[in-house]
Amino acid sequence: MNEHKDKPMPDIGFRMMSFFFRIRDRFRNPGNQLEKVGIKEGQTLLDFGCGSGSYVIPAARMVGGKGVVYALDIHPLAISAVEKKATKEGLTNIATILSDRDTGLPDESIDVVLLYDVIRIVKDKRALLKELHRVMKANGLLSILAEHIKVEDVLEITEKDGLFSLRDQHGKLLNFERGQHEQTE
Repeated sequence: MNEHKDKPMPDIGFRMMSFFFRIRDRFRNPGNQLEKVGIKEGQTLLDFGCGSGSYVIPAARMVGGKGVVYALDIHPLAISAVEKKATKEGLTNIATILSDRDTGLPDESIDVVLLYDVIRIVKDKRALLKELHRVMKANGLLSILAEHIKVEDVLEITEKDGLFSLRDQHGKLLNFERGQHEQTE
């Protein structure tokens, strides 16, 4: 068994987290956070570790009908929650991916990756960042929300191999540019 393989949290834990996020989202509009990223109409976006979809729905509205939002999570309940929200909102530009890390997306196909409050729980952070680098376009943006982890730790993890460099920072929201080439081991 691969010791670096991530596993979903128990269903009860996911349900409790989703309940907390619904309350949080009433007080802190996820769309306001996304405005600091600079998402544009027509872009292709990956919300890695999308959870119950707090950022998926506003992102789908921002990219519009010509854009696509991929909502990836390791937990089947997350995928189900996002699909229900998309249907309820009448959004057809959302595609879900059930995976622990591998996106299955083509090379250089993503404009923006959201990694919100996820990097701290991923076991093999380097492998994750390499996968995100692979799927991002040359001018792609990686947006990390550093909740429950020090900003300094996020900077060290993300810039270590030269795959990404910090573009701008808004408190705990860090936006990174994709490096031009992947570093080898």
